[in-house]
Amino acid sequence: MSRLTVFLARSIGLFTILLTAGFLVRGSAIIETTAADVPVMLAYAIISLAMGAAMIVGHNVWSGGALPVVVTLVGWLALAKGLLLLCVAPEAVAGLVAAMRYGGHYYLSLVPAFFIGLYLTWAGFAAQTSRVS
Repeated sequence: MSRLTVFLARSIGLFTILLTAGFLVRGSAIIETTAADVPVMLAYAIISLAMGAAMIVGHNVWSGGALPVVVTLVGWLALAKGLLLLCVAPEAVAGLVAAMRYGGHYYLSLVPAFFIGLYLTWAGFAAQTSRVS
């Protein structure tokens, strides 16, 4: 396993676990407030776009087992999210969050991210790195 794959798996996994735990503690209000804040959503779009592009350029690996593929998919999803948030009107995003009645069941949307974070963290720390990256 390449060092980059292991590094990204560990980093993204821990980040995702901590972020979802924070959202569970803070509740849905923080997400709804953020979705309605245009400058914050623009910054979020730019950061997601930059991180996704960097991951795709540096780690576009579609073979070698599940871990490299999952890391690559996370990069592509981050890029797609950044493009979506950049191209869709902020009012539409806030309206979508409101229409989904996010407040009542926000924790259900955090479950997939939490499990992806758990997998990446576990696989990243369990993986043996190769000397050549």
